[in-house]
Amino acid sequence: MASNPPGSCCNLGTLHEGTPSGQDIKIAGTIDGYLATAPEDKAHKNTAILYLPDVFGIWQNSKLMADAFAEKGYTTLVVDLFDGDTVPFNKEGFDFNAWRLNHTTDHVDPIVLKAIQHLKDAGVTKIAAVGYCFGAKYVVRHYKSGINVGYLGHPSFVEEAELAAITGPLAIAAAETDSIFTTELRHKSEEILIATKQHYQINLYSSVAHGFAVRGNKENKIEKYAKEQAFLQAVTFFDNFPF
Repeated sequence: MASNPPGSCCNLGTLHEGTPSGQDIKIAGTIDGYLATAPEDKAHKNTAILYLPDVFGIWQNSKLMADAFAEKGYTTLVVDLFDGDTVPFNKEGFDFNAWRLNHTTDHVDPIVLKAIQHLKDAGVTKIAAVGYCFGAKYVVRHYKSGINVGYLGHPSFVEEAELAAITGPLAIAAAETDSIFTTELRHKSEEILIATKQHYQINLYSSVAHGFAVRGNKENKIEKYAKEQAFLQAVTFFDNFPF
C-alpha cells in the first residue's frame, strides 16, 4: 500500500456554511453529478476538473469546493462514486469494512469511466482530477483513461503499483496526523513518484489531521489556513503544469 484503507477518521469533520451555486445533473442517465461552471471570462478553454470525492460523495462541502474551483477558472464535475450509498456524517461506530464491500474497484471504476466520457462528450480535452480520501485512488487509477494531471488530498487505499503507473504530474496534500497516509507511507510514495519521472509535489500541513482539506474546522485558525492552502496548492499546480 502507498496509503491505507479508509477508516473511522474518514467520516468525521465539520460541515461548512454556504450556498452552492452549481447544478445537479445526471451522468449517463443514472449517475448523480454536480456541475460548477467556470465564469466565461475566467474559464480555461476545453479544460475541466473531475472531482472524485471522499466517502460523503456529493454533499455540502464538496459542492462548495467545486464552486471554488470554478471561480478559479476550472469547470468542475463532482461525481457520486457510491450510487447514493454514502457514509453517514459524524456517526460513531460505523462499519467501514462492511460498507467497503459494496464499493470496490469493480463498482467504482465504471462510474469514473462514464464521468470522464461525459466530460469528453462536452468538449473537454484537458482533464485535471482531484481526489480526496476515497476518491484519491481513482485519480491515480485513471490517468490511463484520460486524466492528464492529478491532485490528492490525504489519500487512502492507493496501491503502490497504481501510483507507479501514473503518466502525468501529481500533487499531494498530506496531514501531519494521519493513520491512513502515514509518515512511512508518505515517504514510500515519494520514492515511487521519483521513479515515475513525472512532475510531483507533496506538501505536508502541520497540526492538522486526515480530512482537513475537505472537512477541516474553519473556526480553527490553523485548520482554516491548511484547508485554504491545500486548495490553492491544487489550483496552482494545475495552473503551472500545462496539460
